[in-house]
Amino acid sequence: KRIRPPKLSQCLGHAVPFSPATGEKPAQSDTKLPPGTPIIQLRLAGDKHKHYEGRVEVYYNGEWGTVCDDDFSIHAANVVCRELGYVEAVSWSPSSKYGKGEGRIWLDNVHCSGLERTLAQCESNGFGVSDCKHSEDVGVVCSQRRIAGFKFISTLTDNVESLNVQVEDVRIRAISSQRKRVPMTEGYLEVKDGGKWRQICDLEWTEMNSRVICGMYGFPGEKRYNTKVYKLLSKRRKKNYWGFGVNCTGNEASLHGCKLGHKVELRGNATCEKGLPVVVNCVPGRAFAPSHAQGFSKAYRVEQPLVRLRGGANIGEGRVEVLKNGEWGTVCDDSWNLEAATVVCRELGFGSAKEALAGGKLGQGMGPVHMNEVKCSGFEKSLTECYFNRDALGCSHEEDAAVRCNVPAMGFQNRLRLSGGRNPFEGRVEVLAEKNGSLVWGTVCSDSWGTIEATVVCRQLGLGFANNAFQETWYWPGDVSADDVVMSGVRCSGTEMTLAQCLHHGKHLDCPRGGGRFAAGVSCSETAPDLVLNAQVVEHTTYLEDRPMYILQCANEEHCLSSSAAAATSSSYRRLLRFSSQIHNNGLTDFRPRAAHNSWIWHECHRHYHSMEVFTHYDLLSFNGTKVAEGHKASFCLEDTQCIEKRYECANFGQQGITVGCWDTYRHDIDCQWIDVTDVVPGDYIFQVVINPNFEVAESDYTNNVMKCRCRYDGHRIWMYNCYIATFDYWPNTLNR
Repeated sequence: KRIRPPKLSQCLGHAVPFSPATGEKPAQSDTKLPPGTPIIQLRLAGDKHKHYEGRVEVYYNGEWGTVCDDDFSIHAANVVCRELGYVEAVSWSPSSKYGKGEGRIWLDNVHCSGLERTLAQCESNGFGVSDCKHSEDVGVVCSQRRIAGFKFISTLTDNVESLNVQVEDVRIRAISSQRKRVPMTEGYLEVKDGGKWRQICDLEWTEMNSRVICGMYGFPGEKRYNTKVYKLLSKRRKKNYWGFGVNCTGNEASLHGCKLGHKVELRGNATCEKGLPVVVNCVPGRAFAPSHAQGFSKAYRVEQPLVRLRGGANIGEGRVEVLKNGEWGTVCDDSWNLEAATVVCRELGFGSAKEALAGGKLGQGMGPVHMNEVKCSGFEKSLTECYFNRDALGCSHEEDAAVRCNVPAMGFQNRLRLSGGRNPFEGRVEVLAEKNGSLVWGTVCSDSWGTIEATVVCRQLGLGFANNAFQETWYWPGDVSADDVVMSGVRCSGTEMTLAQCLHHGKHLDCPRGGGRFAAGVSCSETAPDLVLNAQVVEHTTYLEDRPMYILQCANEEHCLSSSAAAATSSSYRRLLRFSSQIHNNGLTDFRPRAAHNSWIWHECHRHYHSMEVFTHYDLLSFNGTKVAEGHKASFCLEDTQCIEKRYECANFGQQGITVGCWDTYRHDIDCQWIDVTDVVPGDYIFQVVINPNFEVAESDYTNNVMKCRCRYDGHRIWMYNCYIATFDYWPNTLNR
């Protein structure tokens, strides 16, 4: 396409930064770039969802510019990502995927071997020589894994040497009186440079800097600290300052996005003479507060639950849902970025966002799409304060936005382990408990152990969702020294962050079967299905039918009629409330019956197999919650009724299930798709459907498994209205498992 000028350089080298704190420079032979190699700075900019992706921008000759996509390759992307501190590149994107840049197009026809240490070493037309437009700006996606350290963008445009300043690590070091506090919220901020931990002078330190640090460590806000304590400590201790300040605007997701501050003159004990080492004091979210007192009176708390996360495997992640006019809906991913995601994370009591996910990556929601083209500054207290387009025309649930937030280091994973499994995602559950004054590992009694408890275990270990809960684990030989039961009577609601937060017997253990082979076990999975009933289909298909008893014998055998049917004559009639149910799988993996294909139960009368003996509960309730009529449906045929690519069909004893993104319809005219209302008196009621009521199959979200409708029955006709997906408090059901 173009005549290519000679290479800028064919030599390899790497500019290891000058260490300002020590004044020592590395050996010249290992680190110097060849003479004449331009000094550049890179950054990722534009409309990005993650901090490790974006439009490639180059700082050269005092000006930021872009890179043209002509001849760009994954090798060049690798060079860019390594220069930015990431291990490697995942992909690159042409044609200004992350938006059009401004200013000069510094590089064009870039050719890299992939071994270069800086993009300036790659062959190109030369700086500023290009015939491209900004519609050809290139972007990259880097690996999440970082090369150890934080590299800063300099604000000192006249100081070329400072462009390569970086530190190896960052930490909050608590003073001795607070070192046992979990989470660690307060202490000296230190950076690791040249293998040594160093303090930062606070003369130019701002609240915005503290805000970014706290966000990195999983805290939604920062507050003042007791300066008297630290002034006294500062006088007693020898200080070792870093040679630069830090300049954050406050909406950065981490220190990676902050710029380098002014240079600090290092004068031994006289350094930062008018200041002190930087101290940060972070405010934990309510769920992570060190004590109940702090949790309710001091910790950041959500005043109104206008935003929630659903479908996430781990703490602090999920699909973003917003409450509007009493109805929960989703957010479209158009313009969704880290600033908006960080507002959500902080609003919910977490830190800044690690990722702003698009494309329904954490499952698809149901109902309306409330927000589109959300634009936040990063300082709003709620996502609802951000600018957004109320018109979600063209947005589907395939574009539902999600987040992954920074959460505090609570040490949850150190108190629980899986032992004996074939892989890290399965095994016997072993907990660290106090026994006779010392901490010992032991097992959990498997009495009443179920999917909800397994869900909490997988969440605590950061292993995703529960796949199965096991009440026998003899095939997983764990540590013999941990065979004794140290925890029994465990009952979880499913919302706990740790197994210890669930109800249990405490010190008074009761486990008749004992531990060992009967200890509780789990298997975890990174993905899970998520079943949701289409409420509108139920509302639109409801009707009454009077059906003679003599053609209901099979239904009666399967207990699909009320108890009074047992004494009914064959010539009598039953009044049935019929409806269709359309059940969607909005999760990230297929919904499959727990029972193996060869263990399904054959029902001779209906002549079909039941893969799940109870798949749904149908109830008619009074306004005080009392059941006045009930029904249930076994899963005799779970299949893809509507799907782009059907995987499951019941014909010829085929495999049963519901594929991701598909739905299964139980029509109103099949047996047991009803409630027997023969004995119900006229009045107003609540109609309720519960899917997977016994939690037989693990899901990513059980709270959307219930649908409720208002129902009016006059003795002859029935009206079903105001049907909606209810928030399911599944704690009462777990008592009867």
